[in-house]
Amino acid sequence: MSLFQTTEPPFRFRQGTRPLLISMPHVGTHVPLALASRFTAEARQVPDTDWHLERLYDFADELGASVLVATHSRYVIDVNRPPDDQNLYPGQDTTGLCPVDTFDKTPIYSASDLPGKMEIAARRDAIWRPYHTQLQTELARLKAAHGTAALWDAHSIRSVLPRFFDGKLPDLNLGTANGASCDPGLALKLQGIATSAAGYTGVLNGRFKGGYITRQYGDPSRGIHAVQLEMTQSSYMQEALPFDYLPDVAAKVQPHVRRMVEAVLGFVEAR
Repeated sequence: MSLFQTTEPPFRFRQGTRPLLISMPHVGTHVPLALASRFTAEARQVPDTDWHLERLYDFADELGASVLVATHSRYVIDVNRPPDDQNLYPGQDTTGLCPVDTFDKTPIYSASDLPGKMEIAARRDAIWRPYHTQLQTELARLKAAHGTAALWDAHSIRSVLPRFFDGKLPDLNLGTANGASCDPGLALKLQGIATSAAGYTGVLNGRFKGGYITRQYGDPSRGIHAVQLEMTQSSYMQEALPFDYLPDVAAKVQPHVRRMVEAVLGFVEAR
């Protein structure tokens, strides 16, 4: 028997008509039953999910964007981490390719049942590689069809997480790998939208500078511009169980998110 089996496809994908791919690597909640049986009770709740982002970005189809959505929980494998599990923020505490604890540092597994190298490799082959193959294929298609392409990596996180940052996180955290993943003029325009959004705080390349996807695929010199947005979940949902979407709260921030996405589209289509 394989070290890892799943009946769930590794991603959902909708192809659009304009030069933008929206990636959602952390919205997945699926955990195969055999693996869930090894999880602690808390881990089976998959609390560190980027909940409801497909609903928040429900304007994506209207804009003609392609959308790529991970199906499996980041606890199974994190498709926004390097395949060799190198730390994206050297010297800082992070979770890995196949995490062993939650954001609150509670165990995902019993101490004697952690995944080994062969199991991690099997998960990488089953989920990580197909996601990235699809991502690369779509970016290449967009670039060939339009001469340029944009990648928007959509994320959310609890607004207060002492493990990773002090105090409360700004609401709209834009990451461009310290300027390496997209045109600097575009980054400044996005920063302006985020910081001028009434009732919200925004920052460019603060605590979150972009994960593996943004850093790996953003290449302005080749006409591919990648941006990560890490939003506070308090901006649109309930941050604790049962993690409900709050439509009235979300309706206030969604126009600002859409403006940023439209700015990216406008930029690449004008190239």
